[in-house]
Amino acid sequence: MSTQSINPTYAPQPVPAAIRTDTVKPPTLQRTLKLHSIVLIGVAYMAPLIVLGTFGVIATASKGATAMSYLLALIVMMFTASSYGRMAGLHPESGSAYTYVGKAISPKLGFLAGWTVLLDYIFLPMVIWLIGASYLGQEFPGVPSWAWIVGFICLTSVLNIVGLQVADKVTFGLMLFQVVVLVSFIYLSIKSIVSGGGSIVSLMPFTGHGSSLTSVLAGSAIAAYSYLGFDAVTTMSEETQNPKRDMPRAIMLVALIGGVVFISAAYFVQLVHPSFIFADASSAGFEIAVSIGGNLFAAVFIGGLCLAQFTSGIAAQASASRLLYAMGRDGVLPRRIFGRLSPRFSTPVLNIVIIGIIGMVALFLNVATSTSFVNFGAFTAFTLVNLSVLVSYAKMSPAERKVSMPGGILRNVIVPLLGAASCFYLLVHLDSNAIILGLSWLAIGIVILLALTRGFRRNPPEMSSQE
Repeated sequence: MSTQSINPTYAPQPVPAAIRTDTVKPPTLQRTLKLHSIVLIGVAYMAPLIVLGTFGVIATASKGATAMSYLLALIVMMFTASSYGRMAGLHPESGSAYTYVGKAISPKLGFLAGWTVLLDYIFLPMVIWLIGASYLGQEFPGVPSWAWIVGFICLTSVLNIVGLQVADKVTFGLMLFQVVVLVSFIYLSIKSIVSGGGSIVSLMPFTGHGSSLTSVLAGSAIAAYSYLGFDAVTTMSEETQNPKRDMPRAIMLVALIGGVVFISAAYFVQLVHPSFIFADASSAGFEIAVSIGGNLFAAVFIGGLCLAQFTSGIAAQASASRLLYAMGRDGVLPRRIFGRLSPRFSTPVLNIVIIGIIGMVALFLNVATSTSFVNFGAFTAFTLVNLSVLVSYAKMSPAERKVSMPGGILRNVIVPLLGAASCFYLLVHLDSNAIILGLSWLAIGIVILLALTRGFRRNPPEMSSQE
């Protein structure tokens, strides 16, 4: 006799969710980010204090025309930010240039765009940790550089593994301190200029000392590194609550906020230190901090810069891990390694760890060289994303353009053309070592693409949204 006939109150017990495999869903990225969070992550990625961290390198390259280098870089970045915003609205998915170029032009070129921008996203956290270690080495010469780099890597990795909600809260607190330090630096610079009988109104930060268009462009090619962040937030589209609306807005806001901060800071710091000669260009900010505020302020400045590098490292590592995840999920990188999310944290843990391990390369590079490596990947991706807008616009009918790509010829043809031309120009004027490394990296990508496509006879695996 069955249990049910003996006990009329019997009811089947529910099977635990952990056992009911038919209801278990694979982990996915969580949509938790609003507009202000995206902007915060983008600005944190930029690290406003980075303008002081790389000031000496850019001042040397531009021969004292640091503000002009940042202004020119902003103009170029705004063209490209407009294109990124356009493509983010059309394709609100993770993957950034990889997704945009693949869907607008061709999956093969999309893979190469993604592969090239990996040079940017993977190396950028390394550059951030390298700058932070360089400045800490000035303050604590007895501590080896590798110890600071390892410390940065471990802390940022842990925060990114547990998720963006936790990282977002930590980033907000650290950004406030960073802003206080930056404002204090500018205030002390102005005070030093005035007390020395100088004027705070001058064209010198834009004209430099014997500076030329070539030297300004050389400075701009490095200064563009500081703006990286407006594009990186697009890798978080699948974690944004309303990506079609908020992502384009966030991209433009991040670029504009960064530009205002960088140009203003570079202007006043260049006035307080008119020369472009430094004891060590990679740590010139520390040298200037001592001269305007003494050892106490220099210590505060070092603390602020290191926290800036820390917050920027969180955002950079998060973006790089999402790009690797998008490419792994699509199968163009090994899915079992790169296309997996942690069931517990819903984050790409393996990718985060891989980015941290690659960051150890910082032990063997300097700031100027590593920054150029990053910019090769960025400028290549920027050029292709600008071209993606042109192709997308050309493919649409007039009726589709009115709905999906408003703005007419100006925004969808002229602006992306200017963006593509200016980014390509900066690309070919990078340091020769950076171009050699970048082309070598691209060659490896072409070999991988040959294998994925069986000699270009087929497309690489389709993007997940099309599967």
